[in-house]
Amino acid sequence: MGVHVSSAQQLADAVSKHAPTADVLVMAAAVADFRPAQVATAKIKKGVEGPPTIELLRNDDVLAGVVRARAHGQLPNMRAIVGFAAETGDANGDVLFHARAKLRRKGCDLLVVNAVGEGRAFEVDSNDGWLLASDGTESALQHGSKTLMASRIVDAIVTFLAGCSS
Repeated sequence: MGVHVSSAQQLADAVSKHAPTADVLVMAAAVADFRPAQVATAKIKKGVEGPPTIELLRNDDVLAGVVRARAHGQLPNMRAIVGFAAETGDANGDVLFHARAKLRRKGCDLLVVNAVGEGRAFEVDSNDGWLLASDGTESALQHGSKTLMASRIVDAIVTFLAGCSS
């Protein structure tokens, strides 16, 4: 089942509603880390004081919240939690360095990682990446159409579930 939302709060509400009966949760949304503290209902006009200051509030981490709920026994049916990470490298480490840290921080079972940048991940028809598992295994997702990538990810989830039941 797919759920369409347009804000982090709507996503959190939808996950709260549907997660208790789900076996697998795939969190493929690119959720903003922050949101404006106030949303203007009309155009913000130029003022004599200069540009306005926009205060930001941190959005709840929906993925980490689901992982915590499962750990506390609140999601007994949940057999796999899959997160997505759009990552860039920086002076502190490469894409995989940051992705491994995110997997540890979030605590999900599988993390699909995409390197982002010019012509990569967003607004293109094909992609590549990596699949990281909580047991430390890592595999490359070879370049292909996004439909092929989705099929490979589903195959990985099926393999993960088969390993859980043995």
